[in-house]
Parts: sequence; structure tokens; C-alpha cells
Amino acid sequence: MTAEFAEDTRNKSRKISRKNYEAAMADMQIELVKLQQWVRQEGLRVAVIFEGRDAAGKGGTIKRLTQSLSPRVARIVALPAPTEREKTQWYFQRYIPHLPAAGEITIFDRSWYNRAGVERVMGFCTEDEYDEFFISAVELERMLVRSGILLIKYWFSVSDVEQERRFQSRLTDPLKRWKLSPMDLESRKKWVDYSKAKDEMMARSDIAESRWHVVNADVKKHARLNCIAHFLSQVPYEDTPSDPIEFDERPEHPEYKRPPFSTQNIIPEPYTPQ
Repeated sequence: MTAEFAEDTRNKSRKISRKNYEAAMADMQIELVKLQQWVRQEGLRVAVIFEGRDAAGKGGTIKRLTQSLSPRVARIVALPAPTEREKTQWYFQRYIPHLPAAGEITIFDRSWYNRAGVERVMGFCTEDEYDEFFISAVELERMLVRSGILLIKYWFSVSDVEQERRFQSRLTDPLKRWKLSPMDLESRKKWVDYSKAKDEMMARSDIAESRWHVVNADVKKHARLNCIAHFLSQVPYEDTPSDPIEFDERPEHPEYKRPPFSTQNIIPEPYTPQ
């Protein structure tokens, strides 16, 4: 047994139970709803960046973070590859329209840091563009923070052993096969290149105004709980109890007759009550 595999086995033996995971996640969902209400009430602007290795679990964490929130408040931004027109724009231009307004939380599922990662490793940008990126990114983030935006940056870190296990599982899982992109296949070959790019990104963009927060993502459930708990700690919020709601008596309308189903175009019902 290799040392890496032995360590992985020990980690799995200490995994949180499903019962405890679901209980902790349910408690956090309640806190996230409280946070959402505070953001709306106080007109806060929150921007959250999720970056990390392919298959590191960013998407699963984002899904749990937002599952109980209003999509009108917590918006997920996952931009596709830039169009030919966008390639001629200022690099940050296509991200700017998605920044939060008052009472909004914007969650970037990958962000302008594509240039520091995949574009750097795959040769999609020049050295001058790469160096200019860090100069501009640091200044942009300082401007965002000065403007009152709360900017939170997460990097999901996963070991090469665990990443490979997740890649292999995607080959046989029809629900995950779509996640295997050409970039994923290339990233398997360029582990060290991506590691060097990440190290340089951290060195050049981990500034006092917007620090990088690293999430140990080798165990998905732990990563989700730890990241959401940290997010809750980063946004100062208070519980704002809602005014009690009382339902009036529903008015009756005996003159209205609901049309019979037989007169409507009802979808087929292969699943019916037994």
C-alpha cells in the first residue's frame, strides 16, 4: 500500500456520517436564509469567486450554498468560453455586468482567474497578457472593495490521487459524463503545470483587500460544510425575524367551475398514485 493511498484511506475512515452531514447542512441552510434576508435588507453587495482544480467539487458546494436561496438574490455566473467579439474586449469587460447590485450575492463559478489558470497553462494568452492580468486584477479588486463590495475568493484544493478517482468515476456515471470536457482531459496531463500556475496566482493576487481562502476538497462533504461555514463567517449578518403572517379566510367562489381534465391537454402520466 502506498503512502498516498494509506493517507486517503485514513481520511475516508474519518468521514462525517450522512446523518451528521445532513443535520449540519440543514442548520447552515437556515443561516444562509438569514444571511440572504440581511443582505437584502441592508443593501449589501457580495461577490464570491470559486476557483480550483477540475473535479475539485466547486459545483457541488455552490449548489448546496444556493439551494435554499432566492435566485433573484443569489445569482450564479458561469460564463462560457469568450466569443470572437469578447476576445477583442478588455479582458475583464464581460465579467463587470455580473457584479452585484445592492441586495445581491453574485457567485462566480470560475471567474477572471481563468487567465491565471487554464489560459496560462494551455497557452491561450501571451506572456504580456498574463503579466498585465495580475496588475489589472489586483487594481480591479481593490477598486471593488473600495466601492463597498464584499469580495470573497475560494480555491478548492484536491490531491492528484482524488482528482484522478473523480475523473475515472465520470467515465462510467451517465449523470457525470458531461463534466468531462476536453480541458479536463488535458488537465490530467498537466498536473504540475496547473500547480505552478496556481502557486504563481496565489503569490501575485493574494492581497490584503481580497485574500485567497483555500478549501481542502479531498472529502466533498467536509469541503462543502467547511466552505459554507466560512462563508457565513465572512458576511456580517444578523437575524431579522419577519413579522408574523396570518392568513385570512379564503373567499369562496361557488360560481366558478373548474374545467374537467378531459377538456385539457394533459401530459401522459406513467407515474400515478397506486
